[in-house]
This record gives sequence, structure tokens and C-alpha cells, in this order.
Amino acid sequence: MDVRQLEQCIQEYGKDIYAFCSQLTRNRQEAEELYQDTFLKAMELVKQIDSKKNPKSYLASIALRIWKNQRRKYAWRSRIAGTEELKGELGAGAGGQGFSPEEFVLRKEQQEQVRAAVAGLEDRYRIPVYLYYTLQLSTSQIGRILKLPQGTVKSRLHKARQLLRQELEVVFNEA
Repeated sequence: MDVRQLEQCIQEYGKDIYAFCSQLTRNRQEAEELYQDTFLKAMELVKQIDSKKNPKSYLASIALRIWKNQRRKYAWRSRIAGTEELKGELGAGAGGQGFSPEEFVLRKEQQEQVRAAVAGLEDRYRIPVYLYYTLQLSTSQIGRILKLPQGTVKSRLHKARQLLRQELEVVFNEA
């Protein structure tokens, strides 16, 4: 792949990668930094990216690797000298076309509850869910990104769905 092809990838997959970064970090500013770091790293590795294979999953794996390294560094530093974590809210924009105001508010509330439930999952379940449902990657692609067998990815997605079903059962039974 060359720089021009990478620019095409940024045009084509940039929004998906940014959404993935946002879901990983749960903070707008950190998501923007992770997004930039991802494409800076992609520029360094531009010769290694095969445009015939799925470049979107390769970019997602770069973002995930950078995020894990940042978390590891943060955990190490917090063990040495404790710091307070800054938490920001991610602005979510939803289009409510064709819904009454009441339906729009209810749907938005349900979406927030689902997001909160997914965000509350352990990383081993949360990350495959994001990759599968947000980036719409196959289980084999997720397995390559996370360096796990495809069966493990499938079982983690299944377990995540069970956990979410249990947690959200009350929410959707009321609706």
C-alpha cells in the first residue's frame, strides 16, 4: 500500500475507526488522540498494510494495540504515583426521523442504557462486541486482531450477549 491508498482508507474507514476509538476510550478528547495516533502509526507501517486484505481490521488492530499500551502505561504510572482519572462525556447524536418526541426520547434513553451496559462489560467481552457490531468485522477478523482463536471470539460474543440480555431484560420488558 502507498500513501495515496492510505488516504483512501482514511476517507473510507475514518468514521468507523473514530467510532471504535470513542467506544474504547469513552472520552472524546482521548478518542481524538487515539484516532490520530492510529493513523500516524499507519503512516509508519504503510508499506506493511496489504490493501487486498481488510485494511479496516488492520487499522482497528492498530488502534486497539495503541489503546492497550496506553492503558498499561497509565496503570503502571498510577501504581507508582496515584493520579485522578478525568472523565468526560461522549456527545452522542441520534437522528429521530419519523418518531414522535416521546418515541425519540424513549429510544435515545434505551440506546444510552445499552451503551452503558456494553461499557460496563469486562474488556474481554466489550472489545469483541465493539469490533463485531460497530466495525462489523467477522469473527475470524476479530480473532486475528485480538490474537485469539475464532471459537474464543464466538464464545466471548455469546457470553457478552448473555450478560447484556440479563442486564437489559428489565429495560426492554418495560418498553
